[in-house]
Amino acid sequence: MAAESLSSTIAAPGRQKLLAAAITLIRRNGYAATSVDELCKAAGVTKGAFFHHFASKERLAVAAATHFTDVAAVWFEQAPFLKLDDPVDRILGYVDFRLERINDDLSQSTCLLGTLVQEAYGSSPDIREACFEGISRQAGGLLPDIEAAIAERGLRLDANSLAMHTQAVLQGAFILAKAADGTQPAIDSLQHLKRYLALLFGRNLEEEMP
Repeated sequence: MAAESLSSTIAAPGRQKLLAAAITLIRRNGYAATSVDELCKAAGVTKGAFFHHFASKERLAVAAATHFTDVAAVWFEQAPFLKLDDPVDRILGYVDFRLERINDDLSQSTCLLGTLVQEAYGSSPDIREACFEGISRQAGGLLPDIEAAIAERGLRLDANSLAMHTQAVLQGAFILAKAADGTQPAIDSLQHLKRYLALLFGRNLEEEMP
């Protein structure tokens, strides 16, 4: 999600400024490399104000993961693909929506949740749980359309695991993009995901995709 989209949804005072700073800096630099001093500077608050709102950097990270998830939910609820009639079109539209938002600034194209959990899954159960909840919520947004598409086509598939698979591809695509220091691996991965979903639900995309 673009930084501008996140920032526009956040009001001014201390706690909200720190959440916005955490989302931006952790996505750019990683959790371990983001210090409390840097967070305070980016948010324009004192260290005393930081500890007034959050007992530790870990507590801020947990709150930032939850906030990021809440903002993403609003973002997806307003997406144009949700107006499409066919659940398969909505599923494929979701992938297109994610593709459209990949840009040259990898730090702001990729996901806070994936960045956080890669670093902190073993050292902070609270961060891990907040990230899993967020990723699960994003998968859950696709679940009704996946269930409808499966039912309409009489398929025998686990809708929940398929919804989670979409998130696994997304997070893996972001890791590949970071490793390559470029967006093309992420774009390629999401295009493959779209082809896979189309084939699964009997949709021919030969004329639609490069």
